[in-house]
Amino acid sequence: MAILGDSGGVTQRDLTRRTLMDKVAVNRACKVLEDRKLAERTPNEHDGRSHLLALSEDGKKMFDDIMPLAVEMEQRLFEGFSEEEMGVFRDMLDKVQSQVDAMSDDKPQDSDFGV
Repeated sequence: MAILGDSGGVTQRDLTRRTLMDKVAVNRACKVLEDRKLAERTPNEHDGRSHLLALSEDGKKMFDDIMPLAVEMEQRLFEGFSEEEMGVFRDMLDKVQSQVDAMSDDKPQDSDFGV
């Protein structure tokens, strides 16, 4: 919901990439948002095979209500960290993300499975 609130209409493929969730989890989450009338699909003008998912008016209202609470919680969570510590923390998260990206690009080899 946060990605949709910040970005507007996006494809499920883009949501999968940006949330780092697998396709099945993103599909389920999108279905729940649509079933609750918090999101709507529209045809993608740039790619006729896909749709864009965006928050509905009710979804935008919920996003506007929730985001200040999420920001406050994030601020409280990190209030004891210095700027230097936050920089180190972000660098470490970037490094972990790079490792995850590199691993997901690897093609499994038969030798990886003891076959």
